[in-house]
Amino acid sequence: MTMPTHDMMIFWTAVTAVYLLAGVIKGVIGLGLPTVSMALLAVWMSPVQAAALLIVPSFVTNVWQTGPRTSFMAVLRRIGGMQVGVVIGTLGGALWLGVPAGAWASVALGVALGVYAVWGLTGRQLHVSDAQARWMGPLVGIVTGLVTAVTGVFAVPAVPYLQALGFQRDSLIQAMGISFTTSTVVLAIGLAGNGGYPMSALGGSVAMLAPAIGGMVLGTWLRQKLSVAVFRRCFLIGLALLGLYMVVRALA
Repeated sequence: MTMPTHDMMIFWTAVTAVYLLAGVIKGVIGLGLPTVSMALLAVWMSPVQAAALLIVPSFVTNVWQTGPRTSFMAVLRRIGGMQVGVVIGTLGGALWLGVPAGAWASVALGVALGVYAVWGLTGRQLHVSDAQARWMGPLVGIVTGLVTAVTGVFAVPAVPYLQALGFQRDSLIQAMGISFTTSTVVLAIGLAGNGGYPMSALGGSVAMLAPAIGGMVLGTWLRQKLSVAVFRRCFLIGLALLGLYMVVRALA
């Protein structure tokens, strides 16, 4: 885009602030970087431009979230079947359905997230045993993959399922990082295969990596300061806000 130098500086300062905030939120609750950045950037740029800026920060912060390496394999073993399902569902859905779209699906998913979050805030929580996870994980992964292909959203039903496995706070964040990374990579492969993957503005996207990671580091530090109860409340409120945003955006 062409604009005066002063306006360009203001533009990139604002974009940097958005990614810093989005990174903090992702660091605290483990998700929300695409939601926050797309919501705020869409105020003054097109969705295509916003999506192009999102590519690199989203991928790298998801990979970052898969750490630490010492616990990676233990977490992966518990969700391995789910990841196989994510690959099958996402790749199959992307090749079959094409570019993510579907306002009705976003509304349904947003409502589902909101209901789950409110239910969780009342003190109730789902529980999935290891025996149930052996058959439920792949099914949840396939459904998550199909949902991703339709809407571009990785959270449903993956996040409620991962929480139901009973992970501790940091392991839950790591499990979401693994799942989101799998979804991102496989969706990119599927959309590249049908020409639907946006590859413009990679320079700006790379530039936004620094504030996103900086925010995520700050958010991770804040998460360590929170009690388990406060973290869970923040996590569920974050899910509720994500669901509300999905509904509002789809109906707008």
